[in-house]
Amino acid sequence: MHSPFRAHSAVLERQLTPWVRQLVSWVGVFVLAILVQGCTSQPTATLAGRDPANPAARAKALTYRSDIAPYESRRPVEPKPWTEQNQQVVPTPQP
Repeated sequence: MHSPFRAHSAVLERQLTPWVRQLVSWVGVFVLAILVQGCTSQPTATLAGRDPANPAARAKALTYRSDIAPYESRRPVEPKPWTEQNQQVVPTPQP
């Protein structure tokens, strides 16, 4: 009963072994590349604009801008009669 499973397992092992070996070698190459990359020095940062370490460098003036300036209170109110509100949006009749 177990012999068909063994034969099937042997066929799979023969087919997958070269593929697995190649995969392991590629993984090894990527791990080696990552380790080598970790040993390299950091690139120098390129600065866009003025040098922040220079105390004589001019900077844009700061202005106050409120974070809550456009706030409107949304407290609940009593509902208005709906007929009056509908009359406010009705188009004017043409003669």
